[in-house]
Amino acid sequence: MPTIDFKGKQDIYAHHLTVAYRPLVPDIARSIPGDRSDDNLIIHGDNLLALKALVPRYADRIRCIYLDPPYNTGQEGWIYNDCVNSPLMQRWLRENGPVDDEDLERHDKWLAMMWPRLHLLRDLLAENGLLFVSVDDREQHHLRMLLDEIFGAANFFAQLTRRAMHTVRNSSKDFNLNADYVLVYGKNKAWFGEEPERYIRHRLDKASRYPKDDNDGRGPYKLDPLHARNYYEPYEFRFANGRKWSAPKGSYPRYAPEKLRELEAESRIDFAGKVPRAKRYLSEVQQGQPPDAVLKPEDVGFNADGTRTLRHVFGEGGVFPQPKPVQLLRFLVSLVNDPDAIVLDSFAGSGTTAHAVLSLNQEDGGNRRFILVECEDYADSITAERVRRVIRGVPEAQDEALRQGSGGSFTFCTLGQPLDLERMIRGENLPEWGDFAAYLLHVASGISSGVTLEPQSEDGLFYRANGMSYFLLYRPDRDYLCSNDPVLNETRARRIRASLGEGDRALVFAPGKFISQRELSDLGITFCRLPSGVFRMDP
Repeated sequence: MPTIDFKGKQDIYAHHLTVAYRPLVPDIARSIPGDRSDDNLIIHGDNLLALKALVPRYADRIRCIYLDPPYNTGQEGWIYNDCVNSPLMQRWLRENGPVDDEDLERHDKWLAMMWPRLHLLRDLLAENGLLFVSVDDREQHHLRMLLDEIFGAANFFAQLTRRAMHTVRNSSKDFNLNADYVLVYGKNKAWFGEEPERYIRHRLDKASRYPKDDNDGRGPYKLDPLHARNYYEPYEFRFANGRKWSAPKGSYPRYAPEKLRELEAESRIDFAGKVPRAKRYLSEVQQGQPPDAVLKPEDVGFNADGTRTLRHVFGEGGVFPQPKPVQLLRFLVSLVNDPDAIVLDSFAGSGTTAHAVLSLNQEDGGNRRFILVECEDYADSITAERVRRVIRGVPEAQDEALRQGSGGSFTFCTLGQPLDLERMIRGENLPEWGDFAAYLLHVASGISSGVTLEPQSEDGLFYRANGMSYFLLYRPDRDYLCSNDPVLNETRARRIRASLGEGDRALVFAPGKFISQRELSDLGITFCRLPSGVFRMDP
């Protein structure tokens, strides 16, 4: 498979693996608190660091990812400042920044910025998840090759084309470049083709064409005659009641004989007319139709609609450069067809993705959750503030749904200090219990917790899966860690053994132990020492 090469690739090739884990620090004053531990999140901080912070809790759990990275027009003045451990690359970045239209290496920097983020996003994406990335002509061809390399060319679905502006730039010397694109990838494209209910569909309301209830045994609407114009070798089929149907020459039945027999057994064949027909029900056709690769403005809106919506939320002062329309994000999120989907946007901008998720939930009663990441200073004043107003309602808004408010909650977070084992040894920057447990669980097993972990027993049980139980003896308190309280002794080990099922095992994280590993092995327990020296009594 062809791969893309760019300056700095060798230095950032495995950079996502070296990024330090940082816990999320809630800021309740900027949040709208809810009553669940897996609440919506808005994270203020570098999105590379934020994605790494999300991995222990959300790896393989995100159903929908939307990205709207810098289009790299040369006008944004964005700065690539990832702390890559390479002196040559650090010098290159120091001498060539910020990225502007005079930077001949801006495409290399853009790709170097995207590479580690896409790797972490792939780790977060669920097996049945979809990735949508907005891009324009400047980086589309580069990004396509980058995604092919990271996600696999076999997992490419489509390049959606969207008309971003409805106006014509008469000042243009050649083409009116008023379109941008959405690249669509999956983590495992094959998953979507296994069952019809998994197919990607654009939802349509066909209730007016299906006036009868789904429980009407006759079928609410007759569709799909058992023949259609196309070329195929004809064959004759006889139903159990003696009715015979023959395909005219040069046409074919929509269904194979085996499928016809299955439909007949389910009373899904209508024999009332001259030609037998298959019955289809409203609940089936409501699944929608395959979405067009050329997006319709009536489905996804224009950029001007995004600007107009933002002004409705903030008033005339609420101008944000080229915000994506809510209609576009509603359309993309709905293609996932999961009312409980977790939706991630790590270039959150004005917060359109959260607005779309809340709007869809309000419309269909779904329980979708969003995670937004924004590194700029407006993460609170624009991104989070927009979400607050959408939740609480905007009294002066013309749109009724926006005026009433969607309801909901979110937790505003910043990034804490990195988990540094040497500093932990000195008792500095000790992480909270739940953050540490989630981190250890993922490091030890690759499992993402999905929720904030809490101790479930006096011995620190925090997770069970596949016959393995995980225990953590820890508090973010140096005096406690320096005492004998968190040490694994024989009494505690036997208590842990008694809590396990037959044949089950346990992994215990603790600062120390007063029992040999041989004895622990006989009990089905594996001991894992927390950072060496963290419990020492020396000052």
